[in-house]
Amino acid sequence: MAGTESDEQREIHDRFSEAVNMTPKELEDWLETDESRDVGQKSGGKGSEGGESVGHESGRRIVEILRTKKADLSDDDYQHMQKVAGYVARHAKQRPDGDVRDTKWRYSLMNWGNDPLK
Repeated sequence: MAGTESDEQREIHDRFSEAVNMTPKELEDWLETDESRDVGQKSGGKGSEGGESVGHESGRRIVEILRTKKADLSDDDYQHMQKVAGYVARHAKQRPDGDVRDTKWRYSLMNWGNDPLK
């Protein structure tokens, strides 16, 4: 199946590409910041105290997906791409009033590969 993209996968890829507007390098650099690590829900489970947030973990996965050739994307990759597109669409609708430059709302979206100021 590798190399042949279904209509559903094409649609997911298009939605993901619209949602993610940061380059792999921009996203990697962002994920290194304290602001990136300080937002979002921590994933539950083993020693989740001070653990990595769901969005931060997703950001690392997005970097991998962006660096993967389209033909080499797995079903799991497409599932994550769909999750990312959905999250960005929902979260973007919750934009707060005023300047969002230094808000947790923006930082959370950036963990998911979307900088709303771009």
